[in-house]
Amino acid sequence: MAENDEAKKHNFTEGLLVRDLADGAIAVGKAAGEDVLLVRRGDEFLAIGANCTHYHGELSQGLVVGDTLRCPLHHACFSLHTGEALRAPALDPLPRWRVERIDDRIFVREKLPELGRKQLCRSAEGQKPPASVVIIGGGAAGLGAAEMLRREGYDGPLTMISADDWPPYDRPNLSKDFLAGAAPDEWMRLRIPEYYREQNIDLLLNTRVSALDIPAKQVHLENGATYGFEALLIATGSEPVQLQIAGATSSQLHYLRTFADARAIVSRAASARRVAVIGANFIGLEVAASLRSLGIAVDVIAPGSQPMERVMGPDVGLMVRVLHEAHGVVFHMGETVSKIDGSALMLTGGGTVVADFVVLGVGVRPSVSLAEQAGLATDRGIVVNEYLETSASGVFAAGDIARWPDPHSGEMIRVEHFVVAEQQGQVAAKNILGRRERFDALPFFWTQQYDVAINYVGHAERWDSVEIDGNLHAHDCSVSYKRGGKTLAFATISRNLENLEVEAAMESRDV
Repeated sequence: MAENDEAKKHNFTEGLLVRDLADGAIAVGKAAGEDVLLVRRGDEFLAIGANCTHYHGELSQGLVVGDTLRCPLHHACFSLHTGEALRAPALDPLPRWRVERIDDRIFVREKLPELGRKQLCRSAEGQKPPASVVIIGGGAAGLGAAEMLRREGYDGPLTMISADDWPPYDRPNLSKDFLAGAAPDEWMRLRIPEYYREQNIDLLLNTRVSALDIPAKQVHLENGATYGFEALLIATGSEPVQLQIAGATSSQLHYLRTFADARAIVSRAASARRVAVIGANFIGLEVAASLRSLGIAVDVIAPGSQPMERVMGPDVGLMVRVLHEAHGVVFHMGETVSKIDGSALMLTGGGTVVADFVVLGVGVRPSVSLAEQAGLATDRGIVVNEYLETSASGVFAAGDIARWPDPHSGEMIRVEHFVVAEQQGQVAAKNILGRRERFDALPFFWTQQYDVAINYVGHAERWDSVEIDGNLHAHDCSVSYKRGGKTLAFATISRNLENLEVEAAMESRDV
């Protein structure tokens, strides 16, 4: 932080005048050498840590909603009273300090001890917690559920079964900082390896489920083992759509879904001069931006008229295209690859693109085969109710595979966002414990391409009007996606606080 910003911070050990902090306002300062935020709620004053525990966002730029504080970067939500991370993507709590009022001044005193894990598992109306819980999936939803179960005091057997070779990691970073070489392996873990042992979470890696026997409450593994459960969470995520391209060899084509995929691309990129990206949605364009930061020439090939048009509309799509072209990316829109001959990609329009290898980002499909074989209700995903429970009692689904009733749009939706998966895992965990908590969070995602970040809240599969406030090409604007006059989704560039404000308004049905 710049010296002048440091100079503006209050010294909370010397006190702050009550009149200098309005209700709902945030004051930035220091106490015992640490950065602290002082927040006023009526006649109550609360002191918490200044930086989000997810990506260290400056919470002073966030939004106070009731007795919570929301991060401006990725919308993590914290309790002002306890510091608890109430909503992903943050998992760890904020530190807290004791506050004392003497006459007309507020003083921040000593740091308070972190609140410990619940000693007894809370259950609704005396309901006993399940004798055992199995989670199928080692991604965001699986970890969100496992972490919340232990946070809520559940101390029964808890097993996570993951086909991945790594413990749960920061999947959004695969196409961003990790691919660009700015994030080492150890930064990618959502929890350090010791966490699973300390929390008594039996994490099985490189392990695949072969079948579910829901009446018998058993999970059968490909290695012949069987796990019983009283409650089950299916969080198997999604799989990349595979393209069959004439003449292509398996060594030429790369998909980006797992950490292993990302490491393979990094290895190939080390000696590459030109790369072709097939697909112009978020993954493909983030890959393009990361590879360009390494000095690699990039061609993007996609059938649409503008990048990201299906989700963001043509105007935002054009802005993104101009941004990439300014960094040297060459687009071949309205094209597909008909054939690959060595390093030459033949396009349907008659052109040719030369590339050392190809990255494909043409979408994903939910991994629902286990659910279908087990007889669960499916419809382009696993159908769940507002509590994320499937058609079988005691069996829940979360993440990319879950299709749930969205109270904001009034439709059944399925969303492929990391933050949504984590939040659904957290809510599913509470409902495994009998809380009967509805999942009603607005979907949120972000994309970072070069130095431009787009935050998007809500869900709009279709809209009849788009309202743009500000200047798209100056990268300072907000975009509202509406149907019948109702805002279904809202995107911003360089307006993080406004994104939070509209999110809160949409939650309260004010827009």
